[in-house]
Amino acid sequence: MTPPPVRTFPMRSLRHILLTLFLASLVCSFGAAPPLNSSETCPLECVLKKMDETAANFRTAQADFVWDQYQKVVDETDTQKGMVYYRRAGKEIEMMAEIKQPDSKFVLYKDGKLQVYQPKIEQVTQYATGSNRNEIESYLVLGFGGSGQELTRSFEVSYLGEETVDGIATAKLQLVPKSEKLRNNFSKILLWIDLSRGISVQQQFMQTQGDYRLAKYSGIRLKEKIGDEVFRLKTSGKTQFLSPRG
Repeated sequence: MTPPPVRTFPMRSLRHILLTLFLASLVCSFGAAPPLNSSETCPLECVLKKMDETAANFRTAQADFVWDQYQKVVDETDTQKGMVYYRRAGKEIEMMAEIKQPDSKFVLYKDGKLQVYQPKIEQVTQYATGSNRNEIESYLVLGFGGSGQELTRSFEVSYLGEETVDGIATAKLQLVPKSEKLRNNFSKILLWIDLSRGISVQQQFMQTQGDYRLAKYSGIRLKEKIGDEVFRLKTSGKTQFLSPRG
């Protein structure tokens, strides 16, 4: 089946795209930068420099994840578990998130296009980022080798000190989007960077209405070869392709 043309989404859909993308966007500061001494306080400049070193060496990463979505209006949390894969070749960014629980779902970002595949109902919902591509990818590069310089171009970054997360000493960063339209989607982002390994072990996206997304990553593997097939949706002849307008 030949999928229909992909429509560029209007700005009112930016919230939906970002909510889908950021689920897999923040395994931050993967790479081979020298480890920090966790007994010493690392100021903001130190963390950003480490991210710059990481960005220069990053190629691939994969990890297990647990994503929690909290909805304030009903005071409920929905949890998803699975694996996420990242690959960067030059300036091109690719990401595949395989959600295994509670239902099977695949989220693929490739060639400036987002596709969400639900095998249970044989449906792919696809979006073209269009003129918003740079803003969308400013969130994605947080997760796989985005440099400290790139971070400060898109966000007001604050160092909130050290904090222990699951027994790990981390540096806690707060990011506030500089773009007003992005602030309308996420008021701020919190990152917890493992000081000994230089990777983010926890992230939280705060939404303007009081909802938030919390992501935790484990089993992180770097620089392993990831085959092209990982970044393809395994659809069937029965799969329907949808390109919503709004």
